[in-house]
Amino acid sequence: MKAVIVGCGRVGAGLADELDRAGWQVLIIDRVSAAFDRLPSTFRGTALRGDGTDEDTLRRAGAEGADLFLALTEGDNRNIMSAQLGIEALGARSTMAKCNDPVRAEAYAHLGIATICRTNLMTTAILEHLGQAAPAHAGIYAPAQHHAHTGGDAHVIAGQVVGIRPAGAAGITTTTEA
Repeated sequence: MKAVIVGCGRVGAGLADELDRAGWQVLIIDRVSAAFDRLPSTFRGTALRGDGTDEDTLRRAGAEGADLFLALTEGDNRNIMSAQLGIEALGARSTMAKCNDPVRAEAYAHLGIATICRTNLMTTAILEHLGQAAPAHAGIYAPAQHHAHTGGDAHVIAGQVVGIRPAGAAGITTTTEA
């Protein structure tokens, strides 16, 4: 299985490590080289400094035909642009974009891009911890329709990773994309 992760923050690095341990072929991209310091020394995947919203960068990195494409930067717009490239240009089978803005998260899901909204997830978790009733808003929005794409036979589904178990180790491969 092949995973592409755009954004090597704590969530991106953690998912890259877990997927790598589970035997996935992992490519993680970030605009800042220092972000890769979050990856463990056992990471066997590829860490690439580059722009995850640039189609040429993603193609040169080998992001085409990914089983899973996650856009997890701190910018909602970058995440949507990257996820849209994953779907439309790169033929990813499962794509999800992180959106901090609940309105955007829901809107993009209606346009066919699965989203995860940290704001809604945290609000719900805190209210539940306090014993309060949680609002009915979602934290993960499955796409309401298939997103149009230009290549392959990919379609958008809500990205889910389940049953990950550690499986092995090696060293970090870091490359730089200008």
